[in-house]
Amino acid sequence: MSRDFPETARPGVKVQPPKAENNRWKTMFTLFLVLLMSPIRWAAYYSDVPPAGGFRDFQMLILDSVYHPPLDELSRGRTLLGYISVGEIEQTRSPFKPAKAKGVLAGENENWKGSFFVDVRSTWWVDQVKIAVRHALDQGFDGVFLDTIDDAEYLEDKDAAVFRGMKDAMVRLILEIRREFPAIPIAVNRGYAIVPKIGPSVDFILGESVFSDYDFASKSYRRVPQKDYAEQVNVLKAARQRNPKLNVLTLDYWDPKDAAGISRIYREQRTNGFSPYVSTVELDRILREPIP
Repeated sequence: MSRDFPETARPGVKVQPPKAENNRWKTMFTLFLVLLMSPIRWAAYYSDVPPAGGFRDFQMLILDSVYHPPLDELSRGRTLLGYISVGEIEQTRSPFKPAKAKGVLAGENENWKGSFFVDVRSTWWVDQVKIAVRHALDQGFDGVFLDTIDDAEYLEDKDAAVFRGMKDAMVRLILEIRREFPAIPIAVNRGYAIVPKIGPSVDFILGESVFSDYDFASKSYRRVPQKDYAEQVNVLKAARQRNPKLNVLTLDYWDPKDAAGISRIYREQRTNGFSPYVSTVELDRILREPIP
């Protein structure tokens, strides 16, 4: 996953919904509590064109925080999370040029051409992320989905001398978002190395490519090796055991023409006690769970 950022809004300001919005916020808070207490039907969708068939049956949506369908009708009866990439930035996004000029880029992601790793130790970058969070909330999102947080672990493990402190910086960034925006739902993608430190401060953890993923080299969908699958399931279960209110989501990628394969993934993840969604790797279409 990887998308992003506006150029306006002021970081570091707590969410204060106007009085006219109080009823909506109370309703969303109630829905949010329901989500935390039970398995949920959710989807991730990154396009500004509404999908055929709409978003019926989903209780929660993760949408691109900049390029998305109109939110007014979507917000009725469901929770909306705005996607924000905190560890990478695409070269088509507005902060890319200033990020490059400030020297905070840390190389291109080979799997996503045009998307560049970011040095999250930069205070300038932290401000940009908070600007993006504020912008998402101002548009009508209820909370945020923070992606690419495990890039910090990847870079520090790749070159500890150059990227020392990246994991700790990512922890600080997420905890700072929680302090600045104490009432919003926050979801994070993976970041397993720092989950013990951030778990109490987030509401959802998403395991991406837990059971299945996409091989960019062969351009095909595949099962995750059993050892890797078991390790991820154990990490996610341990995270929830430490924080019983933490809701575990899974996002697996599979061939949209293989209904039996998709159904198997849903069964497997629900058996694990997770809330699954299965889609194509582009996440630009809604792939519905097959009807038995």
